[in-house]
Amino acid sequence: MKKKMMIGISSVIVLLIIVVTVGSFYFYHVAIARASKDFLNESPDLQSSPEVEQSKDTSKADQEWWDTQSFDRWEIDSDDGIQLKAYYLAAPEHSDKTVIVAHGYAGNATQMSGYARMYYERLGYNILLPDARGHGESGGDYIGFGWPERKDYLKWIQSALKANGEDTQIILHGVSMGGATVMMTSGEDLPANVKAIVEDCGYTSVKDELTFQLKRMYHLPAFPIVDTTSMLTKIRAGYSFSEASALEQVKKSKTPTLFIHGDNDTFVPTEMVHTVYENSPVEKELYIVPNAGHGEAFRMDPVKYESVVTEFVGRFVK
Repeated sequence: MKKKMMIGISSVIVLLIIVVTVGSFYFYHVAIARASKDFLNESPDLQSSPEVEQSKDTSKADQEWWDTQSFDRWEIDSDDGIQLKAYYLAAPEHSDKTVIVAHGYAGNATQMSGYARMYYERLGYNILLPDARGHGESGGDYIGFGWPERKDYLKWIQSALKANGEDTQIILHGVSMGGATVMMTSGEDLPANVKAIVEDCGYTSVKDELTFQLKRMYHLPAFPIVDTTSMLTKIRAGYSFSEASALEQVKKSKTPTLFIHGDNDTFVPTEMVHTVYENSPVEKELYIVPNAGHGEAFRMDPVKYESVVTEFVGRFVK
């Protein structure tokens, strides 16, 4: 009887190990691997608000503007040998101001046309828009959620300085995963040329965001799947979810930062922006956009968004 019980317990343990292992590979493929992310199209947390639906003509105009521009194509190699590509457009008139714009998860640089147009047409900036590793035309077979990308952005900053001179003033502006990317970059040793950072709806850490999504989308607890998938990610992509923390990087930042978030964001919960804001030791401002869902702050009220961004960065870029 005792022997049968031990065999039964052993069988259950083996089964659990198999289930967790299979689950980890599944979630790695879903969340981390470079692959179609069709599941995002079905997420109720990413459905457009009625007010944003009404602004589709503006989005179309921004995309048409993008399609008519003669972008230079820039390329760099990451520290770990991935070829990265970006779009660059010099300002209409000579400018010592450059913005580097970071796109979101499963997106690409071309989707940031509205932000690019704002800086280019209305603020007179040079604009640089990279495709993150694992996205768009850049290489890489995994998504870094902003963590390895922070090192990539150090190289993009140097590229901007090389192209536009050592007196170049630089802004980093990111949305969603791009928001987390610029926050993670903020904790690095940045040149004094980086005058301000604008982060829009970024998450506190990869572990926090994936834990939230695992529960919300699959009704599963974080343990053990998040932990085992993190170990698999460390092996395959070189980083763990725990170390990929925008919160910890923000704590080390020396760069003035504007934090933006929609108050109806249920994909990256709004409370995350309060956490990073409260832990930021630099000159800062918090802009919460009423009724805006995830990534909707700009489209919800473009005039106010532009005004807030212009006023903030104008305090540091001369």
